[in-house]
Amino acid sequence: HVQLVESGGGSVQTGGSLRVSCTISGDSYRGWCLGWIRQAPGKDAEGVAVMNDDGSVTYTEIVKGRFTISQDNAKNTLDLQMNSLEPEDTAMYYCAADWCDAIAAAGDFGYWGQGTQVTVS
Repeated sequence: HVQLVESGGGSVQTGGSLRVSCTISGDSYRGWCLGWIRQAPGKDAEGVAVMNDDGSVTYTEIVKGRFTISQDNAKNTLDLQMNSLEPEDTAMYYCAADWCDAIAAAGDFGYWGQGTQVTVS
């Protein structure tokens, strides 16, 4: 069983930076895909960044060059550094995990955290 707990987030002005972190428990997630998913009110869930099982990273186009996903295996954490934030980045950000083969879209992740709110004004 895998548990994901997000922290960080908050409110920031346009152009500012925030870092959200996810603490992951459960040995079974080793070798899985780990990602950050966001959902704004009235919109579909959107995959922001995914750390693939081979160590490669995939970003959605609109955050490339601004967001960086990183994993610390020693601390069992998955972080998302967000720079040059824009109002369009306002959303609830979720940490998610699952076998990579099970994922074709953001909503396919089977394990999600409770989410942390990011608000850019």
